[in-house]
Amino acid sequence: MEHTAVVAQMRQLIQLLAQHNHAYYVMDQPMIADSEYDQLFHQLKALEQQYPELIQSDSPTDKVGGAPLSKFENITHTVPMLSLGNVFNQEDLFAFARRIEERLPNQKIQYDVELKFDGLAISLWYENGILIRGVTRGDGETGELITQNVKTIRNLPKVLSSDQVLVPQLLEVRGEVLIPKAGFEKLNADNEAKGEKIFANPRNAAAGSLRQLDPNVAASRPLAFYAYGIAQCEPDNGLTSMSESLEWLNNFGFAVGERHFVCDSIQEVQEKYEKINQERPHLSVEIDGMVVKVDDLKQQQQLGFLSREPRWATAYKFPAVAALTTVENIDWQVGRTGTLTPVARLNPVAVGGVTVSNVTLHNIGEIHRLDVRVGDTVSVYRSGDVIPKVEKVWPEFRPVDTVVVHLPENCPVCSSPVVMPEGEALARCSGGLYCAAQRIEAIRHFVSRKALDIEGLGDRWVESLLHLNLLKDVADIYHLHEHREELLGIEKMGEKSVQNLLDAIENSKKTTLASFIYALGIRGVGETTARMLANTFQTLDALRNADIEALKKTPDVGEITAEWVIDFFKAPHNLEVVERLLAAGIHWDAPVASTRQPLNGESWVITGTLSQMGRDDATQMLQALGARVSGSVSSKTKCVVAGEKAGSKLEKAEKLGIQVMNEVEFLALMAEYGQGLNEV
Repeated sequence: MEHTAVVAQMRQLIQLLAQHNHAYYVMDQPMIADSEYDQLFHQLKALEQQYPELIQSDSPTDKVGGAPLSKFENITHTVPMLSLGNVFNQEDLFAFARRIEERLPNQKIQYDVELKFDGLAISLWYENGILIRGVTRGDGETGELITQNVKTIRNLPKVLSSDQVLVPQLLEVRGEVLIPKAGFEKLNADNEAKGEKIFANPRNAAAGSLRQLDPNVAASRPLAFYAYGIAQCEPDNGLTSMSESLEWLNNFGFAVGERHFVCDSIQEVQEKYEKINQERPHLSVEIDGMVVKVDDLKQQQQLGFLSREPRWATAYKFPAVAALTTVENIDWQVGRTGTLTPVARLNPVAVGGVTVSNVTLHNIGEIHRLDVRVGDTVSVYRSGDVIPKVEKVWPEFRPVDTVVVHLPENCPVCSSPVVMPEGEALARCSGGLYCAAQRIEAIRHFVSRKALDIEGLGDRWVESLLHLNLLKDVADIYHLHEHREELLGIEKMGEKSVQNLLDAIENSKKTTLASFIYALGIRGVGETTARMLANTFQTLDALRNADIEALKKTPDVGEITAEWVIDFFKAPHNLEVVERLLAAGIHWDAPVASTRQPLNGESWVITGTLSQMGRDDATQMLQALGARVSGSVSSKTKCVVAGEKAGSKLEKAEKLGIQVMNEVEFLALMAEYGQGLNEV
């Protein structure tokens, strides 16, 4: 047979197999029997064995990319794979549309509505029509290189060709990999028959398949790819809308969702949402909502991004899947910052394909709102199909001996008093310096530059010292010199590094009252507030004996912060640690008579990039003159210092008519008050 005839026959078989792959895996509507498909497949394979030099690069027989890998290579995305914001109801959806309309006044806005697949997002790179790279989304910035596994996906074109449009030199297609319902059921049935693992849901099966180091495993799973967008195209394909982009991808054989709409209004989007929610059980794939995008690409560009999310798109999630179970117990966990969080221990229950046995109850207010008790029957649902939550309690099933849940009076970790200031939702352990649950955070804060500034006592040292049981609280830092031999025994910590650490600890004993107050880690007491407290009370004794009224008179201290200060010094364990710190030799200069500072009590804001100094330097200059440096602009702001690339804070200041200084003007003012860069 002539080579041209062989190639023609191969092309015909490849086209037929691609057509039937699409019908089977994407449309869930097989047009031929499995045995007929197998015959076509084996005909192609036989030709390839006879004429190996003529094998086509997009042949479906070439499903395995090579030998198993030991690990995946990390790849940085040229264009980040951003996440989407979520809306869960019509009110949120209409608010999303209002924000867009406010930014695009007097423009006609159409919405592209697509299925939100419950799969794994990936990026595909084609150069001159050849698939060269497949990468997982990862954290959005960096993903894993899974090209070998991607090549096993049957409905995914490995070579781009089209009679309708030109093949670009570079094309990056974004989409979702998942296993359609029919394939998932067959996979689980086959695995069960072989006594192998049963998958909880199609998403887990797809993600697990795609991340197999052996591409043979991925090849054996019924994976399918659905495109939802184009990240890069060179030369530009000239398309002006999302909907056109998806149609354009169709020319190359890419599958897109089986439902796709362009809506003229947000009301029409809501109608499509309700329609799709009804059709959801009959779709060939699992979905957890719809993706709503502004259709016009130029408008998308105008809207831009908010943090890590596009302003022009959102995920409209379907109502969560719910299940009933019982509350076996309610435990209180203490976080690194002392927050007490109640956790319901549940009789394990499957919710939306995931087994849930623990669920946070958030805070005591939520417990009382639900009136949830140990022994109750509750409805658990997964908000947005992700976070399990107790939705309601069924009092009809309540046992007679249940008791109302109260906030613990003492921390379950360290027995310090539990406090919850009026108007606050979260309860906290007051033993911040002593509590084992807060130990790492307390130490990290205590040794930081603006606190006691113990250079070198980083997380690596702290972990080793905790392991040796040498750091029960921050006061133990000043007894480490008594354990020199144990310190020298720590791996990779030689004589010099141990001596440097002990010297840094010794040097830190000479500090200021403001730095010491800040180092204690009292909730609500940042660097500026610590300075104000030191200026107001002058001595530590005066501060720890102060009543709430005296504290509230301090600039920068409101009622809640005043309560936090009172609570801190009421906890006996905290006072024990403070006394040990002072006994270890921490000291500061005696107070001197204070003179009224020129910027006393004024609120200043620094924004943008300063060329001659850092923001910390500018902050220290202002604080030395009695000013308070805030992170946000309000009507109480005295002045905003604006460097290069100042953004929303500068805009707000101008809107409120607040004084704005550039860096040159700021330095000139500081010089008038005797503050220069050499003083900082």
